[in-house]
Amino acid sequence: MTLVSARDLVHDAARRGTGVGAFNVIHLETAEALVAASAQAELPVILQISQNCADYHGGLEPIALATLAVARRAATPVAVHLDHAERPELVDEAIALGFGSVMFDGGALDYAENVALTAQVVERAHAAEVYVEGELGEVGGKDGAHAPGVRTDPQEARAFVAETGVDALAVAVGSSHAMTDRTAALDLDLIARLREALRGAGEDGVDVPLVLHGSSGVPDDAIAAAVRAGMTKINVSTHLNGFFTRA
Repeated sequence: MTLVSARDLVHDAARRGTGVGAFNVIHLETAEALVAASAQAELPVILQISQNCADYHGGLEPIALATLAVARRAATPVAVHLDHAERPELVDEAIALGFGSVMFDGGALDYAENVALTAQVVERAHAAEVYVEGELGEVGGKDGAHAPGVRTDPQEARAFVAETGVDALAVAVGSSHAMTDRTAALDLDLIARLREALRGAGEDGVDVPLVLHGSSGVPDDAIAAAVRAGMTKINVSTHLNGFFTRA
């Protein structure tokens, strides 16, 4: 196999009622390890490069080109995705570099501004046939406090998708970024209601998949339950970083 779009992996998982893992790359060794694990497990994987990672490397291009090269040589389907971009110009750069999918994170903005900026990103990305993940609600932990954030309202989620045209939606359902213990309690009922609200909400009447951020703080059985309730893309970063620094 080779480099694919997250669109294919996410929508295939959604059709089958399973999840797909999306893991954050910090450096080349992370990308190589994730692709090796994907081959060993015989499962597809999404490699994510965050805005913070790009800033750490002094720019997106060096880590992006290395990760894309690793993905192209993979034996299993691998997608490369821009994660938590809060700057629209970073999305434009990712598209130019060959990313098949991007996330624009306007979750901390008020609703109207989030809609306006996300819609602009979607218009430019879709013109390049790039898949877009948006965020509604605010997942906790971005500022270091493991608060639950602002939960996503199902009807507002459907309206947000209609107004922006996003292909997938990151939602706030009880997880929190940067947790080092796995004690987060997910609202499974909310996940199920969000899933129902987004059935047929996408372009051409397709279902819009849900994305779980902050999965490092969620126990394995709760992640499985979240997938059964309707979650599809499962983002993991902190949990892997902990193992790497202890290795």
